[in-house]
Amino acid sequence: MMYPLVGELAEDGIPVTVACRVLKLARQPYYRWRENPVTEAEWIQAHRINALHDAHGEDPTFGYRFLAHEARKAGWRMSRRTAWSLCSQTGILSLAQRRRRGKGKKAGPPVFDDHVQRIFSADAPNRVWLTDITEHPTAEGKLYCCAIKDVCGNRIVGYSISDRMTSKLAVDALNNAVVRRRLEGQDVAGCILHADRGSQFRSSKMAHALNRHGMVGSMGRVGAAGDNAAMESFWSLVQTNVLNQRRWASRQELRLAIVVWIERKYHRQRPQDSLGGLTPVEYENKITTSAAAAA
Repeated sequence: MMYPLVGELAEDGIPVTVACRVLKLARQPYYRWRENPVTEAEWIQAHRINALHDAHGEDPTFGYRFLAHEARKAGWRMSRRTAWSLCSQTGILSLAQRRRRGKGKKAGPPVFDDHVQRIFSADAPNRVWLTDITEHPTAEGKLYCCAIKDVCGNRIVGYSISDRMTSKLAVDALNNAVVRRRLEGQDVAGCILHADRGSQFRSSKMAHALNRHGMVGSMGRVGAAGDNAAMESFWSLVQTNVLNQRRWASRQELRLAIVVWIERKYHRQRPQDSLGGLTPVEYENKITTSAAAAA
């Protein structure tokens, strides 16, 4: 799963030795994989997934048993157990399944006005950022992730992952985003950071961090999920493509999966219709180049 990421990082100028050390991978298996990246078993599995996906597209209400039956009719034999595993890994879910509902908590009073008003777009980076926190269980306990998205190119400019949901989680994500942008030579002063009314975003630590960076805080209304819908849509992607893929044995395992998916899949491999078929990284590079040429 992580070998392609090593290759992509190498193309960006990060040595293979460094990438393997950070990702805790051995170099020799990576070089063997590079010579033969697709095994026969992986090729068969890919075609099985395609068959399941095609059957799901024909009737989204089918469960994995019916999908396995349709895949066998298409010439790709597999057991029901295999079909269930592949459907779980790829997020192929029946629309007839009942969605889980969590218990809501009463939101506190706002400390910032709503400066976004559900307008989730900007003509340049670092004008409007959105932020929110998600959580997911592991065998070791829950893992919390706070991410910050720039609405201009939908890029996740910063994030923080911890085993505790405190104000520090949100502040660390903000600081991470600011440092990244400054390393890229970009100024964040005047940027709006929009969030819900969670206590982490209403804390004095968050207010001080925003003042220190010259940014403007913004908050939606109580019980109005649409006020931060663009960030909720990102968490929905994470839920489908990472969190719900399997049961996670450790926090470190899930932490690594989240980081790899954001940096490799979401940023560099997943084109978005709202960006004209470009990925977030491609879109930002395009508008940055255009702005430099105009100047």
